[in-house]
Amino acid sequence: MTEVSASVVLDLYQRMLRIRRFEEAVGGLFKQGQLPGFVHLYVGEEAVGVGVCAALRADDYITSTHRGHGHVIAKGGDINRMMAELFGKASGYCKGKGGSMHIADFSIGMLGACGIVGGGIPVAVGAGLSAKYRGTDQVAVCFFGDGAANEGSFHESLNLAATLTLPVIFVCENNGYGEFTPARQAMNIENIADRAAAYGMFGVIVDGTDALAVYMVAVEAVERARAGGGPTLIEAKTHRKGGHAEGEDAFLAGQKYRLPEELAAMAAKDPLEIMHRYIVEHAIASSGQLEEMDNAVVRAVNSAIDFARNSPEPDYASLYEDTWV
Repeated sequence: MTEVSASVVLDLYQRMLRIRRFEEAVGGLFKQGQLPGFVHLYVGEEAVGVGVCAALRADDYITSTHRGHGHVIAKGGDINRMMAELFGKASGYCKGKGGSMHIADFSIGMLGACGIVGGGIPVAVGAGLSAKYRGTDQVAVCFFGDGAANEGSFHESLNLAATLTLPVIFVCENNGYGEFTPARQAMNIENIADRAAAYGMFGVIVDGTDALAVYMVAVEAVERARAGGGPTLIEAKTHRKGGHAEGEDAFLAGQKYRLPEELAAMAAKDPLEIMHRYIVEHAIASSGQLEEMDNAVVRAVNSAIDFARNSPEPDYASLYEDTWV
């Protein structure tokens, strides 16, 4: 696959814009003390979730992580219900009970974000097993970070998916850090994708700041999975613009774990700017048209904030609803 249509390119850009503006708004709200709990923003990693989800159908499955807002939006999630969930409101995806790290929407194949590192990986394998058992051509994708690649759930899941030739795509968003620990201090290999060979599956490395590159790799992996070719491990080399979580400086006591030159290199590879340049240089749309698109997204995010603020609080009577004892 060497060419991508203009409509796909613009769709990728718009999805990334929606994620970026949503996350920027969430970061601001958190700093103002308007959101309960912690938030882990996806700024800088947008190209990965968007590139992969654009290659999926509506009935395909994804699982996510503690840093899951971007994945929900990339899969077509409703930002009104997302924002309401972050505010803890009854109109949220999980009725205000899940919060930032546990948003799910089965209607779009989003099986849930998970605050447990590596927790979503076996869930995606289960979804892939279900699709194979039922004889559909659905695929399941799990997003996880470099830290999760050292969890037992990762190795067990890859082994089972490869052994049973399941339609599962493992997407490692390698931003170089497991919380505050550099990946190079936690593993004795440079590329996580190299581990695919040990399980007899396809493994590929892609520039996780280039949405087009991610999309093309994902399309190949999805086509292979639908055709019965089994799983793929995609390692997207990416970065997170902010910290592990918003407000982390408060408990790091001024300590810095990323060098200034590293942050500068990250800023020079902003996925939105990369796509913006591509669109303008290839005359797909003008800068003015992209600005109009951006303004529309900002208005939608502001509307989502208003929706959340005006939504009702959960009723005390709902405390034991949707629970199992």
